[in-house]
Formats: sequence, C-alpha cells, structure tokens
Amino acid sequence: MTTNQKNKNLELPTITYTPDSGLRSPIRMLRQMFLDLKNARELAWRLAVRDISATYRQSLFGILWAFLGPVISALLFIFLNNQKILNVGKTDIPYPVFVMFGTLLWGLFSESINAPMTAVTANMSILSKIYFPREAIILSAILKVLFNFGIKLIILVIFFIIFGLRFTPGILLSPFAILMLMLMGIALGLLITPIGILYKDVSTVLSAFMGLWFYLTPVIYPVPNTWPMSLMSTWNPVSPVLVAARDLATKGTLQDPMLFLIVSAATLVILLIAWIMYRLALPILIERMSA
Repeated sequence: MTTNQKNKNLELPTITYTPDSGLRSPIRMLRQMFLDLKNARELAWRLAVRDISATYRQSLFGILWAFLGPVISALLFIFLNNQKILNVGKTDIPYPVFVMFGTLLWGLFSESINAPMTAVTANMSILSKIYFPREAIILSAILKVLFNFGIKLIILVIFFIIFGLRFTPGILLSPFAILMLMLMGIALGLLITPIGILYKDVSTVLSAFMGLWFYLTPVIYPVPNTWPMSLMSTWNPVSPVLVAARDLATKGTLQDPMLFLIVSAATLVILLIAWIMYRLALPILIERMSA
C-alpha cells in the first residue's frame, strides 16, 4: 500500500457548517440524521455507563433506590384500597399486581419525558466545546431509562409469582407496547427540551402537570366505562398504550387494538418531528448558553 493510499484511509470526514437551515434540503437532513444516529451508538453507550455508574455510586443505598420509589407508591395505594379510602372498583387481576405494574409503566413514561432535557442540560458544557453526533445524548438518556425500568421489572416478576399469575403468550407482545410508551415520553421530552433549557421554571410546571396527568390516567384504577371519565381512554394518549402494555403482560389480550395502533403511529410521527426540532434548535441553544 502506497503512502498516499494510507493517508487517504486515515482521512477524517469533513463537516461543513453553514447558516442555512436544514429544512432547505429535507432529504439530505434526514439522511444525515439517521447517519448520526448510527454513528452515535458507541458514544451513547459510554455516556450511559458513565451516568448510571455515577448515579448509583454516589448514593447511600446504591441501586436499592430504584426499587424503593415504585414499591412505596404501590403499597400506599394498596393500603388505601384495602381500607376502602380509595375505591378503584374491580380489576381483572389482583390489585397489588395491577397497581404495581401501572406505577412502573407510569414511572417509565414520566422518566422518558424528563430524560432529554436532563441529559442535554447535564452535557451542555461538552456540547459547547466539541462536536459529536448530538443524538448520542438522547440515546444515552434512553439507555439509562431502559436500565432503570429493567431492574424494576424484578419487582413485577416477584409480584407475579406471589399472586400466582400465569405468564401468557401475550407477554411476548408487551415489550412493543412498553417501547411505544417510552417513545411517546421521549417525543414529548424532545419537544419540551428547547423551552426547558431556556426557561428553568418549565421543569417546575412540568412536574406539577405530570402529577395531575397521573390521576387522569388509569394507572391505579381500571379504565372507566361511564361518561365523562370514559373520555380519558379516548383523549388521553397515554391511556391506550399503558393499558395495552399491562393487559398484554397480565392477561394476554388487547382491549382496543385499533386505538392502540393509531396512537402508536401518531407517536412515531411526533417523534420524528420532535427529533427534527431538536436538531434545528440545539445549535441555537448551545450558542445562547455559551454566550
């Protein structure tokens, strides 16, 4: 191999910065987005390992904190239901499993919404100094969310065994619904991220809104059948996805497949739009935050 050939093989890709918006060449922009997504995998993995290690290394009880939150929340609602303080009605599966699975799924959705803004804010100093595929930040946040949810599933398996629930074939389809729930949260989080970075009180408003949204979603109670509460299953986009994930895993059935598919398709479209907005807004945000 000649010296010129060696030098050619060692050449790094050239990145050209231009003030023109990527929307002027949407096809090229989309191609570059998916290329950056592919190139960001290894860096995303490294960032996720770093963040997960730092999170549990600097805590007193380590990984035990991942279990305490959902267990305490579930036990509280189980106690209130047993004491007839909270009347949730009849559930098709034992209520402890019902509420535990519901709180775990809601925790996944809530964490997914906060993940993009938290990740970008935490890595803003790196973003302002060196260039790398910006998708690595979001991918690392997704990996962290999946890790946290994965270890919490240990609790759910224990509840399945204690209350004698059988593992149905439908449980093999439940990961798809769980993935849709997470992607819905990521999409909404990406839409909120640009505003949340510029205005710090957005996180406070989001936290209050999520508390209200929790009680408007059938997390701790079955889907209501009477109006006006029954509108929640129609107008609340989280409801059909969360209910589908829980029903597939516990009963092997899907109450409303068409509604679930419609919401899933809308989630993917919104995710693509949010991704584009993230790509367009991030350079401006980095410039403003670095000024």
